[in-house]
Amino acid sequence: MSATAPRAQLVRDATFAHLGADGTISGTRGTSPDGFFVRDGRHLSRWHLTVDGTAPAVLTPLTATEDGAGECVLTPRGTRDAPPAYTVFRHQAVTAGAFTDVLTLVSNSPDPLVADVAVTVDADFADTFELRADDRHYAKPGAVRSARRTDAGVEFDYRRDDWHSRTAVTAEPAPGTVDGEDGGPRRLGWRLSLPAHGRAEVRLRVTAHPHGGAPAAALRTDPDARQLDGPGGELGLACAQGLADLDLLTVPATGVAGTPVAVPAAGVPWFLTLFGRDSLLTSYFMLPHRPALAAGTLSALAATQGTRYDTFRGEQPGRIVHETRRGELAHFGQIPYGRYYGSVDATPLFLVLLHAHYETTADPALAAQLERHARAAVDWMRGDGGLGEHGYLVYTPDPNGLVNQNWKDSAGAVCHKDGTQASGPIAVCEAQGYAYDALRRTARLADEVWHDPSYARELDHLADALRERFARDFWMAADDFPALALDGAGRQVDALASDAGHLLWSGVLDEDRARRVGRRLLAPDFFSGWAIRTLAAGQRPYHPLSYHRGSAWPHDNAVIALGLARYGLAGEVRRVATGLLDAAARHGHRLPEVLGGYARTDAAGPVPYPHSCSPQAWAAATPWALRTALETVGG
Repeated sequence: MSATAPRAQLVRDATFAHLGADGTISGTRGTSPDGFFVRDGRHLSRWHLTVDGTAPAVLTPLTATEDGAGECVLTPRGTRDAPPAYTVFRHQAVTAGAFTDVLTLVSNSPDPLVADVAVTVDADFADTFELRADDRHYAKPGAVRSARRTDAGVEFDYRRDDWHSRTAVTAEPAPGTVDGEDGGPRRLGWRLSLPAHGRAEVRLRVTAHPHGGAPAAALRTDPDARQLDGPGGELGLACAQGLADLDLLTVPATGVAGTPVAVPAAGVPWFLTLFGRDSLLTSYFMLPHRPALAAGTLSALAATQGTRYDTFRGEQPGRIVHETRRGELAHFGQIPYGRYYGSVDATPLFLVLLHAHYETTADPALAAQLERHARAAVDWMRGDGGLGEHGYLVYTPDPNGLVNQNWKDSAGAVCHKDGTQASGPIAVCEAQGYAYDALRRTARLADEVWHDPSYARELDHLADALRERFARDFWMAADDFPALALDGAGRQVDALASDAGHLLWSGVLDEDRARRVGRRLLAPDFFSGWAIRTLAAGQRPYHPLSYHRGSAWPHDNAVIALGLARYGLAGEVRRVATGLLDAAARHGHRLPEVLGGYARTDAAGPVPYPHSCSPQAWAAATPWALRTALETVGG
């Protein structure tokens, strides 16, 4: 099966499998690698079924049926005059650290028969960062991979210095044969007797033993989460699908004082882990409906908040983590992402969500518990974050990590109209809005929860000054629109970008300018008919299939919709919501991470972005944010 053939994805409890239409794993790499993955490692790189010596034909492709499970129907090769003697009903599923594959052979024959069944299996233990399309290679000195037969199957073993991972494959009944040579795959074989119109079954289980231990089943943030009341129509269907996806993407994490919590992972295949920005915005979108998700996210991020200086990882005291990883390459420091802090916006968004949780729940307990962490986050914004020295939150491109450290973190995303990348220290516009909102909200916490009115006044003063500076330095009079950023020399980065819509959500713009920006974002060069593009069409760097320079992101539109609703732009809210829900309806009511930026008139449906993650957390939560925005403006 080629890397571009249809694939199915099963995900549950920080574990996922990416499989072919027949349930096969072939060890692909690139934009869509297949395999069975746990803790950033591929614990199965080959899983290939043959029946009577050949790969079976697919009658119905592998389709997800329930939480972390899928089914397909296969047969041996046959013809019209000699139809297959039996049918294989295949049920596959993932749970925390495990993958199961149940093969049920049902005879179509009036006579007894024997079926030869074999599964070829291998585990390469590749780190997910090795599998990406950029074809990176990492040295692994002293690494040893081996396999041995067991009573019930085979076990694969991988060691490198103090790193040790295993994959155990067991079967019931035990395979009659296990063939293969050292360093290669193993072939497990069975000869199964099928009575006339009878059946036989092989049950296989793959258990991952990653370094550091297998993940626990994620705590559910709400035992009745699936029972949340949603609206009807297309919005209701998209909300229901989004909620189901979020349940699958919920992973266990450790909060303050070692408390186990549940958090939304960013998405699969690349980001099944705690992500500062993604987890925060997802939790914010869901806050009116699932506040426990926000509480878990805040606690987990407080527990990983920076405490020292580490240039390689971008850690600084008070800074909120961008992402966490537990794979081999992170363990050996070959990538900085074990705990990577290269984000300019996770820290203010942490403060925004902390206050929003208090405001929504009317429960001050969490805000009181995390007071020390919140004050440290404010200190980071005022110090290392750049507010004190530069007047704005800034970042400098990281040669070992991310060139851009806002949500548009791909190379070249923060650009001028001529397409040139801004040079740092860079102050992106939306991060200033987040900082303004964070200061305002933390002032309310200081006054109402921490009972520190002098600190509240100090933060309000900082917010007032930031808003005044922003209006002076970022507004481009000729375009009647905010600059995307200021570069290291204080020059406006003048590309017209969707980031301006986030300024409505944060409230940093005055009402007149906010309304003008909101209406401008619905002009044809921005709004494709499906969603608002990341970059307005007609500019030199615009490309409808660029990750951040012309594509359209549902979560970006959700933030904008909440901002439009804040200023009462009801018609604009409805247009954004209608476009996104129409797009969702053409994707089985599941919004992908990102859409191509082509206009609605260019094709019958939204053009997919070729490397989109799906399911993806903040896209899954987007319908719920749209619901909030629509309710704010009266539906």
